[in-house]
Amino acid sequence: MKRSLLAAGLLAGALSAVALTARPVQAQQSKVGDWTIEKRTQDAHCNASRGYKDKEDENRDYVIVITYSEKAIVIVMIYDGWEWDKVGEILRADVGTDDADIMKKAKWEVMDKTTVRGIFEYDQSMMDRLSRAKRLSLDFEDDDDDSIEMQVPRAGEALAALKFCEENRK
Repeated sequence: MKRSLLAAGLLAGALSAVALTARPVQAQQSKVGDWTIEKRTQDAHCNASRGYKDKEDENRDYVIVITYSEKAIVIVMIYDGWEWDKVGEILRADVGTDDADIMKKAKWEVMDKTTVRGIFEYDQSMMDRLSRAKRLSLDFEDDDDDSIEMQVPRAGEALAALKFCEENRK
């Protein structure tokens, strides 16, 4: 029960960083390069998010949101080139950075037609690999068309700011 509540809370925090809402939300926010570090009043945890358009990919939108606690790491990836059919479907993908594999056959849940979410048990070595990354890739099993590589420059600085935010949230 606690794990599902934690997952739900982390999801809410991660998705809220990129959701478009009509009403203003109070937040503590800082920038690290083009990353946004944010603690919104209604979220339990801080989020690091980065969005960009790729001119080499029909100017499509790419967004990544990272949230973590002492128990879990949540990564949400949004790509407007995806068209997932089934919300809730579990996909398997190898996760890697530009210089290291992070995890083989990791579970990713389809959140909507353009969004997948991975929830992983907290692992410092995973955070270390993410902090050194310039690119994060998902290589989906049997689906090269939907595999993706996202640019994550200055990830180390963004994760350090995220850690500071987590340690100082109120």
